[in-house]
Amino acid sequence: MSQIPTKQDILNWISENPTQTGKRDIARAFGIKGAARIDLKRLLKELEAEGHLAKRGKTYRDPDKLPPVAVLRVDAADADGDMYATPMEWAGEGAVPRALLVMKSSDPALEQGERILARMTEVQDEPYGYEARLIRRIGTNPIRILGIYRKGSDGGRIVPVDKGQDKEWRVDPGADEGAKDGELVEAQQSGPKSRMGLPRARIVARLGDPTAPKAVSLIAIHQHGIPDAFPDNVIEEADAMKPAGLKGREDLRHLPLITIDPSDARDHDDACYAHADDNPKNPGGHVVWVAIADVAHYVTPGSDLDFEARRRGNSTYFPDRVVPMLPDRLSGDLCSLHEGVPRACIAVRMVLDAQGHKLSHSFIRGLMKSHASLNYAEVQAAQDGNPNEKCAPLMDDVIAPLFAAYEVTKQARASRQPLDLDLPERKIILDDEGKVTSVAFAERFDAHRLIEEFMILANVAAAEELTRLRRPLLFRVHEEPSPEKLEALREVAQASGFTLAKGQVLKTRHLNNLLAQAQDTEFDELVNLSTLRSMSQAYYYPENFGHFGLALQSYAHFTSPIRRYSDLIVHRALISGHGWGKDGLSPEDIERLEATAQHISETERRSMAAERDTTDRYLAAFLAERVGNEFTGRVSGIARFGLFVKLDETGADGLVPISSLGNEYFRHDKDEQVLVGERSGLVIGLGQRVTVRLAEAIPTTGGLTLELLNIEGRKLTPGRTRKGGKSAPRKPMTTKRESAKTKKKVKRSRK
Repeated sequence: MSQIPTKQDILNWISENPTQTGKRDIARAFGIKGAARIDLKRLLKELEAEGHLAKRGKTYRDPDKLPPVAVLRVDAADADGDMYATPMEWAGEGAVPRALLVMKSSDPALEQGERILARMTEVQDEPYGYEARLIRRIGTNPIRILGIYRKGSDGGRIVPVDKGQDKEWRVDPGADEGAKDGELVEAQQSGPKSRMGLPRARIVARLGDPTAPKAVSLIAIHQHGIPDAFPDNVIEEADAMKPAGLKGREDLRHLPLITIDPSDARDHDDACYAHADDNPKNPGGHVVWVAIADVAHYVTPGSDLDFEARRRGNSTYFPDRVVPMLPDRLSGDLCSLHEGVPRACIAVRMVLDAQGHKLSHSFIRGLMKSHASLNYAEVQAAQDGNPNEKCAPLMDDVIAPLFAAYEVTKQARASRQPLDLDLPERKIILDDEGKVTSVAFAERFDAHRLIEEFMILANVAAAEELTRLRRPLLFRVHEEPSPEKLEALREVAQASGFTLAKGQVLKTRHLNNLLAQAQDTEFDELVNLSTLRSMSQAYYYPENFGHFGLALQSYAHFTSPIRRYSDLIVHRALISGHGWGKDGLSPEDIERLEATAQHISETERRSMAAERDTTDRYLAAFLAERVGNEFTGRVSGIARFGLFVKLDETGADGLVPISSLGNEYFRHDKDEQVLVGERSGLVIGLGQRVTVRLAEAIPTTGGLTLELLNIEGRKLTPGRTRKGGKSAPRKPMTTKRESAKTKKKVKRSRK
């Protein structure tokens, strides 16, 4: 055959002959010789540019890859005893890739033909394309137990830490993984349930000392009653799901949508794309696309998955694990917008003018394919002029237009004046054993702000669209601060030498003015924290009361349905409103909308409390080895029983008991938020620089006790104590004359 083949002929050949995909192999197959090879080379380059082929070395392969989480069928072991598996679903044009099973000693034995859910890692220069690590077998969902192991002569027992479980579990000899008496262990049911005797369990993980860092999040999960094990029927329903097709959807796979997430993200529920608006009536305008995973396609009203998702309300995030709202089959696979994999989505196309104001929006139920999964750091580096190999081809058509659109949204944000808090986010770094190695303050890039701004725009569009369609929904409500909290903030401002407007309707711009006064001063972090504490807690509700913090009249959560049930409700409302299918809001959804709002607001607070407690315990565990060391920090709180100090290095808060504050009585002035020494006149107030010594760190409670050594350069002597270490009694100051004298000293010290 001397005629130059068509592009489709080449693709068909590569699909049918995956082991012969070099240019020479293709030329030989089609009888191409001499100068005709130049035309073949041109065709291959065009196929590569169009995304139909990916060049690796001297060979051409289909670019489609397996997602990070996939369902596999276990193959027979080879002559060397290695086990391989084949994906149950493969959308690529080439041969179905094989995966080597990389098993842990605690993994169960697998048999040929079994289906498993596995985490996939692509490998190079191997006869197989992937390594697979077992998540669980499909159709099996053994009960998980967290408890203290008690060793016995004939094996042992597990005493669950969950207060709701009073039933012990028996561990047979050889099923204890070498656990020691008193260790915290994670186990799973082994063997069938029995009516007689204790149920049997097999230990799958030794977590060591119950007070050790690795146990912290597991204990918090159980203490706060966060559901962490999916029922069998929910797992079975998730496992039976198949990828959504194009039927009833608009094909958006041609759009170069990309995901931008933290580097350690396991799921990707939002993707974006932007370009300049070519409408001559909108000079300097932009079009922004935001595509969100179509979770509603899989989690339908009244299903077992829906019941469990509503029960959980949201995912909960800890430094070492995630308790997801949806099973892995959905959260890490079918509902995750993985690179190069077709995924169902609900997308919104938004038109912005040159000042960043949204002119219009339209919603689409579609099928997309992410062109790249990127992280914040590499996207920011690319924008700053240092693109890596993955970002470089995307600069002109994808990354630069995203930042160009973001630049105009900054103008609209500046005129809107949402609350502009600047609070560094702590990131706890753990090693493989679960021990805290460092506590860093996460760096924030414009890439973070870009995604945040586009998600806010999409959430506003969803709320406005459903209001226009007169469809019931859940609004995200954030009311203005209460008068009491506002007065407390005003006192902090005055104590720090700043002013907060009084006698007028409070707007976010007034708070931003206070934050601007404190910026780059010693009170910067204190004023930011105090402003945050003054805010009302946001919640979900079927009626719209606005969002004070974002300075928005109408706001709903639409962009994270993998991890928030509220967003799933909004997706269903959009489906019903546009007549996209039968998986929209059900009559029962609508009837219990207010109850759902209250429930998921409570589960959100539950998760926040568990996450906060876990962070405190991790920090206490991290600092426990440094008891006796000195640290610098700032006074972050004043109470009659002492003062709170936020440590500079870790952001951890510790208590300095009032009994340790030198050999004199300290009076608590609630109005001025200070402690004042009766004899010395020393004033201890919010925001002051201090040096403290860590006296005690208790990982089980997360409590830190500090000893004050130095305040604003002034050394303190240790507090007086009785024999036995108890504080000596102190005479209180109660007269009005003494109180007035104290206030004079406070005011004089601030001049």
